Amino acid sequence: MAFNGEPSFRQSVDLMFNRAVAVMDLSPGLEEKIRVCNSTYTVRFGVRLRGAIHTFTGYRSVHSEHMEPVKGGIRFATSVNQDEVEALAALMTYKCALVETPFGGSKGGLCIDPRQYDEHEMELITRRFAYELIKRDLINPAQNVPAPDMGTGEREMAWIVDQYKRMNTTDINGAACVTGKPLNAGGIQGRVEATGRGVQYALREFFRHPDDMKAAKLDGKLDGKRVIVQGLGNVGYHAALFLSMEDGARITGIIERDGGLFNSEGMNVQAVRDWLVETGGVKGCPEGSYVEDGAKLLEEDCDILVPAAMEGVIHLGNAGNIKAPLIIEAANGPVTAGADEILRGKGTLIIPDMYANAGGVTVSYFEWVKNLSHIRFGRMQRRQEEARHQLLIDELERLSNDKGLGWTLSPGFKQQYLKGAGELELVRSGLDDTMRAAYQSISHTWHSRNDVTDMRMAAYIVAIDRVAKSYRSKGL
Repeated sequence: MAFNGEPSFRQSVDLMFNRAVAVMDLSPGLEEKIRVCNSTYTVRFGVRLRGAIHTFTGYRSVHSEHMEPVKGGIRFATSVNQDEVEALAALMTYKCALVETPFGGSKGGLCIDPRQYDEHEMELITRRFAYELIKRDLINPAQNVPAPDMGTGEREMAWIVDQYKRMNTTDINGAACVTGKPLNAGGIQGRVEATGRGVQYALREFFRHPDDMKAAKLDGKLDGKRVIVQGLGNVGYHAALFLSMEDGARITGIIERDGGLFNSEGMNVQAVRDWLVETGGVKGCPEGSYVEDGAKLLEEDCDILVPAAMEGVIHLGNAGNIKAPLIIEAANGPVTAGADEILRGKGTLIIPDMYANAGGVTVSYFEWVKNLSHIRFGRMQRRQEEARHQLLIDELERLSNDKGLGWTLSPGFKQQYLKGAGELELVRSGLDDTMRAAYQSISHTWHSRNDVTDMRMAAYIVAIDRVAKSYRSKGL
């Protein structure tokens, strides 16, 4: 969605990279090594469908191998092209470095509209694409580990892992060749919700930093804040659901491809999602009043704007009209470089994509570790934790009875305290810790340096610095 000669998504990422390295002490050679995409493989393959051969074009791009395997989603969309895939691969490198997951950056894409094909056809196409990548080690537990992205999900990952295992029958770690798999195929609890959950944890951490809130001219807590979400796919839906159900935020606007809904009192996110799944759009949903030009809702008054769908939705054409004091980029690249400049000038605070949506890759990392260790998290220690807690409760109750103190434990405490952590609790705990630590490193860089003007620049500096250190330690 380039607007009036605006830089492309790929150029936007480069421009943001340049802003960061301008204030860093990197040798020109190392700077160039980090900037460039190491390799992009383009594949064109035929699949026999409906009595004819259909040719598809797919990509797998590797941006940086400072750590291996490299990691990044595979998207199925008509907009997929080499430039977009390479820009997304670069973002993956920085994202993984920022949240300290030991991966390099990669990305894949297939130029296709999944809605034009039935399930069986999609399976044939996906398996053939996977075959082309697997035979070149562009899907491999030790070298390149994809995940779901726009237009793909658990179903496609299950097909890919099965294809890999058919081609590598003796690889005991075969399940680790992709993440985002269904639970029964080696997946992990909490992966589907992970990116949206990460957005929630990022906002919670933001509201723990009074200086950052002041910079965005916000106060108080998440409770009661007005939130507009653009895109009610996996990420936007989970982020909106958790913020409204658990943090008391009001979802006042929801934008989808057929228009938007607005309700100043807040909407029931689950009801809107159910309507969307059933009818394919938001039009007619009784939760809010329908707005035909959904993009106009981006400019509506709110406290937090959450673009959670496509890149480039906030551009030179509408950036000047954005009223939200805080934007959290749940999608990749939703704010163009030109819009970023306008918003910074206005004092809008942006929590950048490479941090805000890193929940997905973080939990993907946990899934990969689970697959390599061949045991689910919590299996060994959960009941032992419960037994130790039970011991303490029993002893407290015994003391109370012995001395006739009449102590009673407050309702609900016993139940909560006695519950040992299973896989989902441990995944959420690990994700929360990751998002908090990464936020703190960004905030520290932002506030401790006069030459760092905003959070995006700070995030790039933290990430590029970590990649540079990896390359230096390799002797490069």
